[in-house]
Amino acid sequence: MNFRPDAAFPQTLDQQDELAAFRRRFVVNEPNLIYLDGNSLGRLPHETATLLQKMVAEQWGNRLIRGWNEGWMALSERIGGKIGQLIGADEDEVIIADSTSVNLFKLALAAVRFQHGRHKIVTDNLNFPSDLYILQGVAQLAERPLHIEMVPSPDGIYGPVEALAQAIDQDTALVALSHTVFKSAYTYDMAAVTRLAHNAGALMLWDMSHSVGSVPADLHAAEADLAVGCTYKYLNGGPGSPAFLYIRRDWQKKLGNPITGWMGQHHMFDFKLAYQRDPSLRHFLTGTPPVLATAAIEPGVNLLLAAGMDQLRAKSIQQTEYLIYLWEQWLRPLGFRLNSPREFHWRGSHVSLGHDEGWRIDQALIHDMNVIPDFRQPDSIRLGIAPLYTSYHDIYEAMRRLRMAVTEGLYKKYTVTTTAVT
Repeated sequence: MNFRPDAAFPQTLDQQDELAAFRRRFVVNEPNLIYLDGNSLGRLPHETATLLQKMVAEQWGNRLIRGWNEGWMALSERIGGKIGQLIGADEDEVIIADSTSVNLFKLALAAVRFQHGRHKIVTDNLNFPSDLYILQGVAQLAERPLHIEMVPSPDGIYGPVEALAQAIDQDTALVALSHTVFKSAYTYDMAAVTRLAHNAGALMLWDMSHSVGSVPADLHAAEADLAVGCTYKYLNGGPGSPAFLYIRRDWQKKLGNPITGWMGQHHMFDFKLAYQRDPSLRHFLTGTPPVLATAAIEPGVNLLLAAGMDQLRAKSIQQTEYLIYLWEQWLRPLGFRLNSPREFHWRGSHVSLGHDEGWRIDQALIHDMNVIPDFRQPDSIRLGIAPLYTSYHDIYEAMRRLRMAVTEGLYKKYTVTTTAVT
């Protein structure tokens, strides 16, 4: 598309947007606020607020403990099955459980225990730091010497595919990567990297936190073994909402949950003293699921299914391309760098712009310009595009205000000291 930098152009795009009506399905209480942080915390769907009020008043309030037999117990599997539709998995291969980090720990430790003759985990330095911490803990807990080979990206933006191919060998138990990396939005070719792992006899574990709900994925077509992901970003499940895990059906009986608990016990209400795991994916559950937080995930997933991932991806590509066009026109001359892949097929649904004064500019955006992005060290302002509710006007206004924050020197009054949450 031939973009233009004038104010009328985004209005035309919004009028032509077939997904524009979905924005009205979300709470937008500050019309002048430009929210570009849906890649960290998605907006609240109206239906979620209504659902939670109903659950508290009617289900918890009136039905009390009877609610467990009236739908609560099935939430983890039912909503997990819907997420499966977004990521190319069958409904009995995805389940809601715990946090992303806990799920990653469960799957990684289960995988390396199964691969007992191998001594290496391969990852990269673009992976989310929490994932690396979990893998380090797994290596310490393994019942044999196990080391982590962290392959460096050549530029901090693109995944080091060729170097990964060299690192993955016959001693590799597990390859663990983020599908879309959190800083640059680089998105791996899931099928190609999974083949690298399988050709060496290794298992493949994907973290889909920054791709689920924004980038189409097909775990079956890629023959991926394992995956995890959060639900509070593009799935709009709410702050700290429970995560999901995926285990391909043929691995479910082979892998054992290293955190065995009563929710994964076969016939849990028999209260037998010896653990016998449930034959289904439920054996990767551990403790009692948080009912309200789990239920709150479903409305956002329903909206994504209604919109369709192909349509959402097409809009995401056009919106990120438009944002990058405005960067080239307005911000590149002001010292801003593109810290994301320029090619859309390697890019997820957020764009990172680097600047030597990135942190102070980020603060000026939030406090003076009414724009909410987020910041990632050392220099990146991340601008998240959530196609369900991000408008083209949002992008135009955010970039216009970002330019103003620099040209008018608004950032200069802020210190270089970062806050706890960036």
